[in-house]
Amino acid sequence: MVRPEPPAVTRAAAEIGAQFAAWRKLLGLTSNQVAERAGIGRSTLVKIEGGDASVSFGAVLRVARALGFLDALVEATDPYETDLGRAQADRILPKRVR
Repeated sequence: MVRPEPPAVTRAAAEIGAQFAAWRKLLGLTSNQVAERAGIGRSTLVKIEGGDASVSFGAVLRVARALGFLDALVEATDPYETDLGRAQADRILPKRVR
């Protein structure tokens, strides 16, 4: 049995999908162009932009790449790029002994 998505996930998927659509439009690209560049079907792109959380993670990453912000997305999720992540790493990772 498939569980329904939590409301926070549904909201995030809708927001991210809308942001992908906004990027596509700001770049002056059609949905067909982005789908072709991403190597996915236009219907999959429509699902992503519509906030369908069931679309494969790979398809979302392919669209991010086609829109030119895959590297920024990867960096945004790097825990070592945040104060909290660096602090936790300092706390839990072993210290070098000299």
